[in-house]
Amino acid sequence: MGKIKERIQPAVRKETEHVMVYTAVGVAAMWCVFLILHLVLPKKVPFDYTVILGGLFGGAVAVLNFFLMGMAVQKAAAETEEAAAKRWIQASYSQRNMMQMLWVILAIVLPCFQFVAGILPLLIPGTAIKLVGAAKGKNKEVRDRNGG
Repeated sequence: MGKIKERIQPAVRKETEHVMVYTAVGVAAMWCVFLILHLVLPKKVPFDYTVILGGLFGGAVAVLNFFLMGMAVQKAAAETEEAAAKRWIQASYSQRNMMQMLWVILAIVLPCFQFVAGILPLLIPGTAIKLVGAAKGKNKEVRDRNGG
């Protein structure tokens, strides 16, 4: 385990930690929405262990996907041959998409997961990264305008 941790560049580790936080907050917010909807529409919207498990596993798949993407980019950046780097990125993309598709199928088929709660977390990292980027851009714009 120590050798693997040493091979992870600090930027990949830091951004993966950010994505873990974003995903945890997003999954918790999703659970809150499920609970509220369940209280309003108890016969139509469940709030039980399947929602919790779906969020936990879906969130884990989302974070793992981001981490594997970061590792692929790290490996491609270290590659001296451009064609090999491109092949590495393409292979990683295909494998990560396959992993997510397999998760979606499992979330739909296995009764221990509420499928919406299992699939929604896959959307959280990308959405959160865009929102944080937009907020940072807006903050920089305000600072620049105010001369700070």
